[in-house]
Amino acid sequence: MSDSPPTAPEKARSAFPAAALQPLADPVFRSLWMVWATANLCMSMSDVAAAWLMTSLTVSPVMVALVQTAATLPVFLLGLPSGALADILDRRHYFVVTQFWVAGTATLLCLAILSGAINPTLLLVLVFLNGIGMAMRWPVYSAIVPDLVPRTQLPAALALNGLAMNASRIIGPALAGVLIAGVGTAYVFVVNAVLSIFAGLMILRWKSEQKTSVLPGERFLGAMRVGVQYVRQSARMRAVLVRVTTFFAQSTALTALLPLVARGLDEGSAGTYTLLFASMGFGAILSVFLLPRMRQRRSPDQLIRAGSCVQAAAMVAAGFAPNVYAAVPAMVVGGVAWLTVANSISIAAQLALPNWVRARGMSTFQVALMGGAGAGAALWGQIAAWTDVRTGLAAAAVAGVLTLWLTRRYQVGGGAEEDLTPSAAWTAPVTAHPIDPDAGPVMTTIEYRIDPARADEFRAVMAESRRGRLRQGALSWELFHDTADPGRYLEYFVDESWVEHLRRFDRMTVFDVALRARRLSFHTGEQPPLVTRCIAEPVEDR
Repeated sequence: MSDSPPTAPEKARSAFPAAALQPLADPVFRSLWMVWATANLCMSMSDVAAAWLMTSLTVSPVMVALVQTAATLPVFLLGLPSGALADILDRRHYFVVTQFWVAGTATLLCLAILSGAINPTLLLVLVFLNGIGMAMRWPVYSAIVPDLVPRTQLPAALALNGLAMNASRIIGPALAGVLIAGVGTAYVFVVNAVLSIFAGLMILRWKSEQKTSVLPGERFLGAMRVGVQYVRQSARMRAVLVRVTTFFAQSTALTALLPLVARGLDEGSAGTYTLLFASMGFGAILSVFLLPRMRQRRSPDQLIRAGSCVQAAAMVAAGFAPNVYAAVPAMVVGGVAWLTVANSISIAAQLALPNWVRARGMSTFQVALMGGAGAGAALWGQIAAWTDVRTGLAAAAVAGVLTLWLTRRYQVGGGAEEDLTPSAAWTAPVTAHPIDPDAGPVMTTIEYRIDPARADEFRAVMAESRRGRLRQGALSWELFHDTADPGRYLEYFVDESWVEHLRRFDRMTVFDVALRARRLSFHTGEQPPLVTRCIAEPVEDR
């Protein structure tokens, strides 16, 4: 036995598991992560139990298929609204409400079953109501996580969330199956209700830091508009949405067609399907401990490209596997690649969003993910119906790699990373008289004196400024050039109201302050650029 101290590589290797689990050392994150793990377990159990219950209530394939539709439809209907609510309301209170909403629907379900009142229509309604709680809970939890851990631990924290989700995919169906076989379907929802109430009580124990503002809260519709506008004007978020949509449209082919893959194997059965699904979940869990090393060696875009290609290859390998012994390793590799890509895209989304709009941005991320997965499942399922399962999987793999090449310009880690840390460098303007917060629109103009020889550089910086102003909620923005004076430029932007204009000063980040310094570096006047703010006056026709 050597007594020599461990080398640097050995120290690094021993640190990887610790780095992967480091966020759990924080008691607040650990508590809320347990809530997240419990919520995912309940969701997996509920999906299995509801689908099985519907088969005992009706023989209609349409009604059985509608269970999944009822569970996922709220994501499309309430994705952005739920994100807006999570940004404009107290996130802790909102999280508690969504959790107890889920507990309430689980309670209603078990009471309806135990009383004999359940029927196919009522089951769909209750599953839909449960889906509302799920759809509204995901954005708020996604917005909370970056506030719980240091920025350096965010990748590990998101990977742990993926671990909880994939572990629930293994444990949830198995536990639901045991309960259904042992005591009946109703008791799956009894367990769900109890676990959901327990999770809600854990959230109540969390004492979040209250952030106060002298401004009134954002209005619901206005908050939704600003959320959409931020995503549209953020090049990084656009790249994230392209990546998450295309990847899940490709990768969903494997999970959607997996029952048929299992059935096509020698002696394929429901047990084979469970084993393959669990193998993919095991691979996803394994990747949590591999990701710290991979992130040190590869950029996010390199991980996404490599992971997408490996997942496509694993999908084809599983589809063409002659027996379960060949299919299981392929599913494990596919699980590792799947979570590697999903985690890399999710991290990019979190880092592209400041806190004030994070829930709205993550809700668009959720809608894009579910939309890509839903459309992909329908497309590859139809191709498999026209041809066969192997052709469907091969087509999905080829399309995924081809799409990756066609969208190569969308880089989630391209360019310099924007520092979106809140900044208090700017203060709200002082007015000559009191202004009604709802008065508006408000037009702001800024006059610059620019050396004409640097006009091209100035316009490039102003293009960034345009995106920044619109991301913060401006209704419009323009840059004007004086026809009589080549060195005079006038920037203007319009906000919806005075209070929306004041929100700009709450939304300032370190990046915005740096961008302002870049604009001012072009100004050649002896005095700072002249800033004027004007409020629209109502004028009646006479």
